[in-house]
Order: sequence, then structure tokens, then C-alpha cells
Amino acid sequence: MRPCGVFDKSYGLDIAIIRTWQHWVILISALVFLYTFPLFGSYYLVSFMNSLAITVIVVLGLQIVSGYCGQISFGQAAFMAIGAYTSAVLTIKFGFSFWIALPLSGIMAGIVGIIGGAPSLRIKGMYLAMATIAIHFVVIWLILHMEITGSFKGLFPPPPSVGGFEFDTDERMFYIIMTVMITMTYAARNLVRSKVGRAFVAIRDNDLDNDLAGEVMGVNLYYYKLLAFFISCFYAGIAGSLWGHLITVVNSEQFTLMHALEYIGMLIIGGMGSIPGVFFGVLFIRILNELVMFGSPVLAKALPWLGSSPAAALGLVAWRTAGRYLRHPTGCIHLRIRTQVK
Repeated sequence: MRPCGVFDKSYGLDIAIIRTWQHWVILISALVFLYTFPLFGSYYLVSFMNSLAITVIVVLGLQIVSGYCGQISFGQAAFMAIGAYTSAVLTIKFGFSFWIALPLSGIMAGIVGIIGGAPSLRIKGMYLAMATIAIHFVVIWLILHMEITGSFKGLFPPPPSVGGFEFDTDERMFYIIMTVMITMTYAARNLVRSKVGRAFVAIRDNDLDNDLAGEVMGVNLYYYKLLAFFISCFYAGIAGSLWGHLITVVNSEQFTLMHALEYIGMLIIGGMGSIPGVFFGVLFIRILNELVMFGSPVLAKALPWLGSSPAAALGLVAWRTAGRYLRHPTGCIHLRIRTQVK
């Protein structure tokens, strides 16, 4: 997008995200299309894009802690649940506005992430992955056994409102979700270019069995690891709040370990350590899921003699194929675990 011979003439231009007038044209055109999409898009596409944007926010948080800081986390679904339940409890039981509950849900998820992650950060690799899985099950168990969270019944948060205007449809929630997604993407993009982002990369690029390189460069390993976990959980909490108020029901079955694995799959396929890769990974997996959803009944109907088992397994087959051929060559989590075990 930059003609040959055109160079940055100042430090400000060199570090700018939007550098050329072509970039500005593309950005403004994309924003105009995005914010006018509910006016001509179908209900299905609007709902799909809402789900897509919320997933992008979750995976952005995972990108920060895993892609940039190199810490393996299987707890994004649990922290998303914390954000959803926090927002629901604040709006239902304490009468808070959604606009106040939204940031508080992210902060609460971040605090719980620090509490749960502080002991876990003394360990690495496969053991850290198992610790975050344990955090997931502890969080879900507490949600199911606490009265304030509605136990097994769940909660029913109200839609956001401004004055007397309620964002009670997918088309109306579209504007809130997209605005939050764009804001948090911009924040993540700037974070990874800052001093904090460079410290995350220094931690990630250390040898798996030795953190000495980061310490020699003056990086406070424990502080920055905790900070990465807090930011990652904050993103998940914000996404959980948006999800709860979008569908106006929060239940523990919406936040399973399979969802956490799916987020990691999106991250690996899109590319570890790449903010644009988050969008590619999420978009690919979501489209793949939609194709499987529409293709499974067709397969079962076209080939009735196969029975329902092949159609039911189509999603798993697609996942395995995508993971085999589209895996990022330098950011594969299971390869890092296997290397450390050896």
C-alpha cells in the first residue's frame, strides 16, 4: 500500500498505525460499511457478526498472554463466565447500569485472574496449562454452588439502555459490540508496541527452561506475567459482559472447556503474536463451524445409509484437518509442551 520511494520523514510517522492516505481511505470505508451493515444485512448475518466480534475480544486477550507473553492459558472461557456473571449480578441484584457493569466485569475477571494466576506463574509449560484448566473447573464449580449466581438456573441480565432507549435487539447491540471490539483492538495493537509489549516478547522469547535472559535485560518476570494475565482476563470479562447482555441469559453451560480449546485453536490458526491473525483465526473457525452446521444435515440426508455418526463427526474432522494444515509454524502450543517434556 506504499509506493516505492516513499519513506517516513519523522518518528511519529514511523510508529503510526495508519501511515498513508490509502490506509485512511480503507479504514474510513470499512468503518462506514461496518456501522451501516445492520441497515441492509439480514438478521442471521448481524447475529453472526455480533458473535464474531465478541469472540475476537476473547482471543485478543488470549493473544496477549499466550501469543506475546508466551504463557499457556486454558482459562479464557472461565474468565469470560466471571465477566458475564459479574455484569448480570451488578445489573440485576444491585441495580447498576450496564455502562458501569461493563468495565467492572472486566476488572473483576482480571482480579480473579491475578488471584488464580499468582501461584500458577511459578510453573511453566505443560504444568501451567494444567493449572489454568484447574482454575476453569474451580470457577465453574463456584458459579454452580453460589446462590448469588443463580446456581444451576443462571441469571437473566437486562439489555443495555440509554435513557428510555433499550438495546434489546441484535441490530441495536451491534453498535455497542463493534465499538467495544474496535476500541479494544486498537488498545491491544498499541500495547504490544509499548514498553510493556516488548517486555512480554522478551519473556516469550526466553528458553523454555530458563528465564535468565529476561531478567538480565531488566524485565521483572513475575510482574509482567501477572500483568499479562490481568489484561487477558480483563478482555475475557468484557466479552462475557457483552455476551450476557446480548442474549440476556447467563448459564455455566455457555462457558465450557471446549470453548477454551476452541479459542486456542483460533489463536494458533490465525498466528501467535499477531493482532491481525486474531481476526483471521476467528473468522476461519467461525465460518468453518457454520459450514459444518449447514453441511451435516445435507450429508445425513444425501447419504442415509451412513447413518447419523459421520454427520455428527463432521465438525471434529474439519477441526483436525484445519489444525493439521493451517497451524502456525512457530507458535504451536503442543509442540512447545512436547519440547519441554523431552
